[in-house]
Amino acid sequence: MAASERDNVTVLVIPFSAGEFPGSGQTIAYAAGPTPELDTVQLDQMGGPVFHDAAAQLSRYRAVMELLTKKALSAAASRDFIHNIAHEL
Repeated sequence: MAASERDNVTVLVIPFSAGEFPGSGQTIAYAAGPTPELDTVQLDQMGGPVFHDAAAQLSRYRAVMELLTKKALSAAASRDFIHNIAHEL
């Protein structure tokens, strides 16, 4: 929750009602900057993190991230969602 308040961090929640989505079950971190060619994708796997930075890979993960963003709640609704679950526990 604290990280979601930072200017350089966006936390978006995909609600349970969204059903299946690409990348489900795998952590995907997409690091983007002002120069898209320097973007990097990190995948957490059993053998350790794997980094992708080739143009074709980045294109694929940009498409996945766009789809995930469409299925996700807004940043404010995501914070509310997390807050509600935390209070239920």
